[in-house]
Amino acid sequence: MAGKHRVVTRGSLLFGNGDPLGLLYELQSGSFKTSVCAPDGRQQVTGFQLAGDWLGLDGIDTGRHSLDAVALEDTQVFALDYVAFGDMLKRSAALQRQFNKVMSREIVREHAMLLVLGRMHAEQRVATFLLDLLQRMCSGGYATEPMQLHMSREEMGSYLGLKLETVSRTFSKLQLDGVLEVRHRRIHVLDKAALQRVAHGPEP
Repeated sequence: MAGKHRVVTRGSLLFGNGDPLGLLYELQSGSFKTSVCAPDGRQQVTGFQLAGDWLGLDGIDTGRHSLDAVALEDTQVFALDYVAFGDMLKRSAALQRQFNKVMSREIVREHAMLLVLGRMHAEQRVATFLLDLLQRMCSGGYATEPMQLHMSREEMGSYLGLKLETVSRTFSKLQLDGVLEVRHRRIHVLDKAALQRVAHGPEP
C-alpha cells in the first residue's frame, strides 16, 4: 500500500480533538496514549497503543477526530491517506476483511475495558491491565523482561478509573506479595500465575 513512514517524537501530538480526518496510522514501533477532555477539564486517558495498533479510527464516523493522540516515546507510524485507503478497500475483499478484523479488535478491547471498570476492584484492574499489556508487548515484539512502562502511574490510573495513590499502593502490595518487582517504570513479573489469580479475583 502506498503510504509514508513518519517519526513522532516523545510528547508530540499526532492529531488532536476536532482535527479533520485525513490520514490513518498504523503504529510500527513505540507507544501512544489517546485521551479526551473530561467536562471538568481533566484529560481522561482512553487507551494505550502499541505496534500493530491503528490510530485515527475515531474520526471515521464524523470526519473529525474526537481524541488527542500523544506519543509516549519516540515512535514510528505508517500513514495512509484515508480517502485513497477507502478506495483500496472497495477493490480488495482480502484487505477489507483484514481491516474489519482491526475494527473488531478495537470493539472487543473496549468491551473488555468496560468489564474491568464496571466489576473489578483496584487490584484486579491493575493486574488485568498488566497482563493485557504483557500479552500485547509480546505480540508486538517488545522486550518484556522487564516490561518498560512508558505511561505514568497517573496516566494508568486515569485509564483504569483509579487515583494515583491507589495505583501506587497496588504496585507496592503486589511487590510485597512477591508478584512483581517494581523499579520505577520497569516491571518484572515474578509470578505470572499469581498475577492471573489477582486479576480473576477471590474465588466465591
